Amino acid sequence: MAKKISESTLKKSWLIWFFWHGCSQQGENLLGNAIAHTMSPVIEELYVNENTRKINAYKRSLTLFNTEQQLGAIAPGILCGMEEAVANKEIEPEVSNAVKVAIIGPTSAIGDSLWVATIIPLLITICMSITNMGGVFNYVGPLLYMIGYPILTAILSWSMWKLGYKSGIEGVQKFMASGTLDKITSAMTVLGLIVVGALTASYVNVTVPVTITPPGGETAAIDLDKLINSIFPKILPLLLTLGIYRLYAKKKWSPLLVMGLILVLALALTGLGYLTGAYAPAA
Repeated sequence: MAKKISESTLKKSWLIWFFWHGCSQQGENLLGNAIAHTMSPVIEELYVNENTRKINAYKRSLTLFNTEQQLGAIAPGILCGMEEAVANKEIEPEVSNAVKVAIIGPTSAIGDSLWVATIIPLLITICMSITNMGGVFNYVGPLLYMIGYPILTAILSWSMWKLGYKSGIEGVQKFMASGTLDKITSAMTVLGLIVVGALTASYVNVTVPVTITPPGGETAAIDLDKLINSIFPKILPLLLTLGIYRLYAKKKWSPLLVMGLILVLALALTGLGYLTGAYAPAA
């Protein structure tokens, strides 16, 4: 009779991964300990009264492994399917080891591209926009993120886990080869750029509080900020955003260093404004 991982064991294994995958990450085998912990319900169910095979399965699980932990949950799902095949002697343990190494790259790409670089920033941006509406929405935005993030994470992680278990390594290879991931990533990237661009135009504010008074006083004073925005609306917030992006993405500045630069510039320019009378209170 063929051995089969029960639904309850599969879910128990996923829950261990979902809540504990990062607790044992270290330099020797990265997420190897987490995989062994994750696979423990599966191994215990598949190798009842087979101590030698059980020990070997744990040893295989402890080897080097790494992936993105949320959408990358497809990887341990695949490993569950591989271990089931090993238990039924459909494949050799060496094949399972080779698959474990092979899926590190593609499953990391899926998770990092869609979850870390796209979905999380989008969710944060939406919640920030709601928060900035003011009033009761000051609390709605953070609550939406606090509730929505774990729920969305759990749904996607469990879905990817089941997909990995059912489709196996061949399913992932077909998914990667079909170009579906590239299409999804491109679509999400465009959506992300639209949202971030709208957020920049709405909430990043840079003004030039300088008024130019022509000699003789025969013509009206010129508000430099209004003049700039009449030529190119929101050009200053755009330049500030692009400048910060360049420092972070191209010059590899840390976020802390970028924030420090903004703080220093704000203090310097505000002080200059008071010294020159630009911020002088109206009479």
